[in-house]
Amino acid sequence: MTPSTLIKSTSARAAFVAVVLTGALTSQAGAVSLGVKLACASDYYSYCSQHPVGSTAVRQCMRSHGAQLSKRCVSALIGAGEVSQAEVNRRRAAKAGKAVTASAQ
Repeated sequence: MTPSTLIKSTSARAAFVAVVLTGALTSQAGAVSLGVKLACASDYYSYCSQHPVGSTAVRQCMRSHGAQLSKRCVSALIGAGEVSQAEVNRRRAAKAGKAVTASAQ
């Protein structure tokens, strides 16, 4: 192998490794958008920090604490497609119905 072949081979390998690593990091970083991370950080630490960010468990935990999440976090989750506006409205209506029922008793 000549030095120029070695350099080309090393450059090709380095480029391949860079592409593979970028793909791996992008797929993991894409699991939760930066906007959601920023908007929901305090909610995450208050309720669900025992679960890894982006995991199924943290999504379930955040859903179970949906009524307690900040408006900023809920808006970011809607924007990211993690939850629909219809689901948020349904939960708010159910919560309001429970409050009316409890006050009537």
